[in-house]
Amino acid sequence: MHDDRNGRVTVRELSKRFGAVQAVDGLTFDVEPGAVTGFLGPNGSGKTTTLRMILGLVTPTAGEARINGLRFAELPQPGRVVGAVLEAQGFHPARTARAHLLVCAAAIGVPARAVEHALGTVGLGDAGERPVGEYSLGMRQRLALAVALLGDPQVLVLDEPGNGLDPEGIAWLRAFLRAFAAQGRSVLISSHLLAEVEQTADHLVVISRGRCAYQGSLAELRGSRSARVLVRCADPVRLADALAATGVLEIDTLSDGWLGVAGTDPVHVGDVALGAGVAIYGMVHERVELEQLFFQLTSEPWRVG
Repeated sequence: MHDDRNGRVTVRELSKRFGAVQAVDGLTFDVEPGAVTGFLGPNGSGKTTTLRMILGLVTPTAGEARINGLRFAELPQPGRVVGAVLEAQGFHPARTARAHLLVCAAAIGVPARAVEHALGTVGLGDAGERPVGEYSLGMRQRLALAVALLGDPQVLVLDEPGNGLDPEGIAWLRAFLRAFAAQGRSVLISSHLLAEVEQTADHLVVISRGRCAYQGSLAELRGSRSARVLVRCADPVRLADALAATGVLEIDTLSDGWLGVAGTDPVHVGDVALGAGVAIYGMVHERVELEQLFFQLTSEPWRVG
């Protein structure tokens, strides 16, 4: 039996319609404690709307999202359970970062000492007295994360957190999120860039047009579309029959007379061809890139898996 009080997020049949637009359509997924969940999809796929529903900022048309078994509005001290960084961050440009954080700490009922800890955690300890108007975009992203961390939350929800960060900042964020999750907390991080999430996330939820296109681990996604061996040979039918006799059954005839053979490697294909007396004129080991896989998942109209 799961303990629902340690930062688990459950999304069940979540839908949102804005007029004629179905922004989110029956989404179901879990965000588990102790892991970073990457929430992926092209821009306009419904990611931000979903995050806003989880955080109680948008009311679902149907379905529900719960944190620790409760809807966001039912959480007794939401700032101590969930920290969020959404796209639009409002900072008063003349106010110092420390003053901004003190206001936020008072609003969620945490002591002022949480401000110093949050500033230090995000690497802004030396810049706390500077007006936010002087901050770079990357520094503002760090400050937004500091606000999210004030309540020492169990769950972090981040919408495109890499925006504006330089490579050093992205590497720092990656290490920070992995360490945060390793403490048994939950991280949900949205992005339209697979490469950014690939090195951080343990679990992936891929959505397209408001629906779930894939849910599972990165390793499962890699394995779901295995690499193929592309072969050009003298007698494709005989080679296909010989391969099938060895248990290799995923064979496609490609438009230019090549065979696409999945679930094996070039050595096996070559050995079988030699045994069957079929001359081979060319062979390519095609590897599936994750970016290409992500593109396939999100461009196929209603692929639900």
